Amino acid sequence: MRILILLTLAFASSAIWADDAAPATAESALSAVATLRDETNWLWTCIAGFLVFFMQAGFALVEAGFTRAKNTVNILMKNFMDFSLGSLAYWLIGFSIMFGPQLLSGIGFGSISLADSLLLVDGKPDPSKFTFFIFQLVFAGTAATIVSGAMAERTKFVDYVIFSVLITAFVYPIFGSLAWSNLFNPDNKGYLVEAGFIDFAGSTVVHSVGGWAGLAGTIVLGPRIGKYQDGKVLPILGHNMTIAALGVFILWLGWFGFNPGSTTSVANGTFAIIAVTTNFAAAAGAVSSMIVTWILFKKPDIGLTLNGALAGLVAITAPCANVSISSAIIIGLVGGVLVVFSVLFFDKIHVDDPVGAVSVHGVCGAWGTIAAGLFAEQAFGGVNGLFFGGGIDQLLVQLQGVGIGFVWAFGASLVIFFALKFTIGLRVSEDEEIQGLDILEHGNEAYPISK
Repeated sequence: MRILILLTLAFASSAIWADDAAPATAESALSAVATLRDETNWLWTCIAGFLVFFMQAGFALVEAGFTRAKNTVNILMKNFMDFSLGSLAYWLIGFSIMFGPQLLSGIGFGSISLADSLLLVDGKPDPSKFTFFIFQLVFAGTAATIVSGAMAERTKFVDYVIFSVLITAFVYPIFGSLAWSNLFNPDNKGYLVEAGFIDFAGSTVVHSVGGWAGLAGTIVLGPRIGKYQDGKVLPILGHNMTIAALGVFILWLGWFGFNPGSTTSVANGTFAIIAVTTNFAAAAGAVSSMIVTWILFKKPDIGLTLNGALAGLVAITAPCANVSISSAIIIGLVGGVLVVFSVLFFDKIHVDDPVGAVSVHGVCGAWGTIAAGLFAEQAFGGVNGLFFGGGIDQLLVQLQGVGIGFVWAFGASLVIFFALKFTIGLRVSEDEEIQGLDILEHGNEAYPISK
């Protein structure tokens, strides 16, 4: 019976996929089924990658909505160009550093070469490797675009362009090589891979790296004009919460590619389980942030509630393949509360982050990574965390990964931004900031007044 089924599948698949039908044998049937399985996995991974790419639109809308109308074109240009330039930088250098043969075995850091050298087999393109490349490329773009929100409304466009190249070429791939180097080649085992670090889809590798880079940038820049006066925080409201909300919905949708797509396979239906944990963490984050703002401000705040959903999504990104629905809800609830108090904390110490990117991605990315060491369950894959009888060892590994991620991303970015500040200058002039970056930086307006 099994042979009959395999022969049937082989005949169907060869009729659909092959140009020339081959004799139906058990061996050819198995080969056809394996090919179909591989191609299905490639298709799923590419579709998931396309969803992650669409998150660029979500980031652009969130950042544009949370900032003032006079800087909308600048925000859109940054989100458009960080992926465009980042794609080239990741192809030129970043991918090989992250996944190439390691110069320092057991530590990370692949040798520098074009991505092509890793994607070709006997001089021919390998579709499985190209599939992996496009999926990792959109992740690199996500890490880069996080920075634009934290540094919004006062950064020179040329500086942001330069940093977008550097983060996708060096900052992101170097840390990524420590945690994910084995995904492309199992023989490449960076330091955190060897330690058993859990970051399934990148709470730290992607989001915290981008968030800590943004923190470095906003510290070097200083706050926007008028943000802090006489020891008080003066809110600078966004101009369009409609497009900000639309941006969050797009990001939420994109996360169904970000997390489930990181399976790179449809085998065993694990992607569906991850989709569920991802959704419930987001929902819980939105609810808890709404409740907290309602208590603190006597009214539910739309901006922080939107960020609460993103906080839940960022937090669940690391443990999404290792936790139950109830644990995902707890992780999201904590993320939603944490993002509110993190935003208030950074304002209190006069770190001006217009969209809350540092809190959402940096702080909640760290929380989600740590949560993997607390809530992981062997039944959902991997090991048991502290709360499920697994002891403290995994938690210590998670804390180590979070610490290394912060030191590297924040430290490297701080050096880059200071270098830019003292060479070509990082911040626009006072007049340009007051008038808005759209006209003087780009000669265009998002909302021109017809005469």
